[in-house]
Amino acid sequence: MRRDRRPARADTPRRKRRREVDEKGPSRRLHLIAVAVIGVLGIMALRAGWIATVEAGELSQKAKDQHESTIKLPAPRGPIMSADGRELAVDKHAVAVTATPYLIKDKRGTAEKIATAVSLPVDEVEQRISGNGGYAMLNTGVDQQRERYLRKLDLPGITLQDTQKRLYPLGAVAAQVVGMTDDWGAGLTGFEKTMESHLKGKEGIREEARDPDGRSLQIIRDRAPTPGKPITLTLNSAVQQKTEEVLQKTVDTHEAEAASAIVMKADTGEVLAMATVPGFNPNDRDTFEPETERVRSITDAYEPGSTFKVVAVAGALEEGVVTRNTMFSLPETLTMYDRTLKEAHYRPAVSWSTQEILQNSSNVGTVLISQKLGQRKTYEWIQKFGFGAKTGFDYPGEVSGSLPKYEDWSGVSILNIPIGQGISVTLAQIAEAYGAIANRGRMVPPHLVKKVGDTVLAHPRGQQIISPRTAEQVNIMLQKVVSDDGTGKEAKIEGYTVGGKTGTANKIDPNTGQYVDNYIASFVGYAPATRPGLVVAVMVDEPAAGSFYGGDVAAPAFEQITEFALRHLRIAP
Repeated sequence: MRRDRRPARADTPRRKRRREVDEKGPSRRLHLIAVAVIGVLGIMALRAGWIATVEAGELSQKAKDQHESTIKLPAPRGPIMSADGRELAVDKHAVAVTATPYLIKDKRGTAEKIATAVSLPVDEVEQRISGNGGYAMLNTGVDQQRERYLRKLDLPGITLQDTQKRLYPLGAVAAQVVGMTDDWGAGLTGFEKTMESHLKGKEGIREEARDPDGRSLQIIRDRAPTPGKPITLTLNSAVQQKTEEVLQKTVDTHEAEAASAIVMKADTGEVLAMATVPGFNPNDRDTFEPETERVRSITDAYEPGSTFKVVAVAGALEEGVVTRNTMFSLPETLTMYDRTLKEAHYRPAVSWSTQEILQNSSNVGTVLISQKLGQRKTYEWIQKFGFGAKTGFDYPGEVSGSLPKYEDWSGVSILNIPIGQGISVTLAQIAEAYGAIANRGRMVPPHLVKKVGDTVLAHPRGQQIISPRTAEQVNIMLQKVVSDDGTGKEAKIEGYTVGGKTGTANKIDPNTGQYVDNYIASFVGYAPATRPGLVVAVMVDEPAAGSFYGGDVAAPAFEQITEFALRHLRIAP
């Protein structure tokens, strides 16, 4: 059976166009797909280029931070020691707590867990670890108990690093001299600051590989730190502590503003104690007051009053214009131009020797001695005894006091300067001057640093400012001051010969420049007086209860300090 075939249709223009479209369809779709693929690849290439260039540094650093870390290992700070081997400042091992904020996901939760351990409020911890930074300090040194707690938590982004914490084993003892460090262990005041280059040492380096949570995996490189050098001072810790105790008792008893003292060896200038009260405890920063930081013995200048009279007497003896037995007729008062000079205590007109003038601390008699010496020579002897210039103390902040230039002296300057008015000095200068009397005329500058590391420092031997004969004459006179007939009888020490001088001076109102009814009470002396021993100078600022005279306030403090030091150091009478 035959099937009929349909005849072929004619190829019309419309049918032809349709066939052409059908034939081109697959090609066009492929083309569009290709364009899309190329576009995506282009975008990916651009993104890769952006990452490789613009973001490369940041991403590289993040990756490195996650896998490698360089840790600075702090060098143990050199200790500060007393001459008798006590630690005044020393480093103790501690653990610093730091954070890597971008590794911490739960900021609030982390803060709540560690706040107590790092001794910070929760909100402060959260603030420090907020953001995506790479470093934040939380505590410069936690104790062992808190360290164990933090290590047990093992929190991502929290790092515990070995470090050093500065401690002061004797607390407030010698605090002003030793000074203290800041929270990062750098010297802030005192010798901690001035000896920084010797004390700080050289830090070490440790490179570690870490996991993404910041935990240490491997130590790549390790260079140990180099400890700082120890500094040994001339201070004797027992003498320093006793000096501070006596000064505090004196301040309390006489309701004074402050008190200072220096104990030094006359022949070497070694300072065994340099104390100021009120003081502070560098271990307790919360109670620290900047005012208590001053070492008043060298930073505060004051009018010395009668302790200064020894200069005119020594100069006149050395120049040969008087002897110990030269007699003077002393009127009740002495008037020059429009100025009248009186004694501290009333006395009638008398005839006194040079010895008796110093022994009784006569203002009028001292001025008459200075007049025999002459105004120019008086000025020169003040300079020879070191006043108006720094002692060269190896401690920061020393002032030179004030000595009017000779050209500025008026006709009545001879009435006040020889008796310790119109001039200002430091306690260190007074101690140095009396050291010359105790040391047979040789004046040796005081100093505090004995050794740096193992190196013993050389210090000046001083200079001969008066002859041994003159020094002995003044010495005999000053021993009379510390007798039952002198103003310094409260400074006597049983079993020892003592020489010294009292001082009482009005203070000046800095606003008006006028003398006011506030006083500086002082005493400076030495023992044993038979040979170079210890020089001790005491100054009490504004005693308000009871007497304000140096013989009543400062001389007893001198006696207590000096007696303890002599017996503790086993210095024979």
